[in-house]
Amino acid sequence: MRTLRHSVVYNGDSARVGPTTNDQRLVTDFCMKKSDLKRQVTAAIQACLDKKAEELSILEMEKGSGAFTDYFVLCSGTNPRQVQAIADEVELRLKTAGVRPAHVEGYKQGEWILVDYVDFVVHVFSEKARKFYDLERLWKTAKRLEPTELKPKPRVKTATKAKKTVRARGTARRERA
Repeated sequence: MRTLRHSVVYNGDSARVGPTTNDQRLVTDFCMKKSDLKRQVTAAIQACLDKKAEELSILEMEKGSGAFTDYFVLCSGTNPRQVQAIADEVELRLKTAGVRPAHVEGYKQGEWILVDYVDFVVHVFSEKARKFYDLERLWKTAKRLEPTELKPKPRVKTATKAKKTVRARGTARRERA
């Protein structure tokens, strides 16, 4: 049985969005957990910061905005070598986490490198290219996030676990007395 999914399918230099079958090469499964996605975006952000990226912005794209991704990570480098080094570090960091980009563009020029992970896209700009393209203005309806907003929230003990812990402590105190 063939199931249909809406996915992004890359073929050489072009991309197509629409229904695909299991027989076609799928870039990613869109059933990724939100916490996994946030961890990956956080790893990309940390990689940018470790390479001294400037003007870091995170945009959470709205569902009906026309964007084919959930997040944009935007940052700048001061020269083409630094722009390439930032993109390299993002790829390396996520590769060690088992995630590879679906597509990379603009690496040779080092003015605007786009690293596409389908669920999020990392844009590494030169200062001049960033001002020219001004993606923050273009996607002004997107929600701006701080890196700390992407960190997964700590797990809260459920009520039954908390009750068991309290009972166990009370039992231990009575046994000692």
